[in-house]
Amino acid sequence: MSRNYKISDQSKLHFISFATVNWIDVLTRPAYKDIIVDSLNYCIQNKGLEVYGLVHHV
Repeated sequence: MSRNYKISDQSKLHFISFATVNWIDVLTRPAYKDIIVDSLNYCIQNKGLEVYGLVHHV
């Protein structure tokens, strides 16, 4: 996926996927997980983000 991807229609659902360098297990390491969860919670509370699901594939 391009780093320049922009969501043009904010009223529609979007699927976003990402991978990490060297497949670091970000959701099992508390320091990394906390950053992701805190960022999502901020966007939910302050920017109107609606999260319908989160999948962690091992």
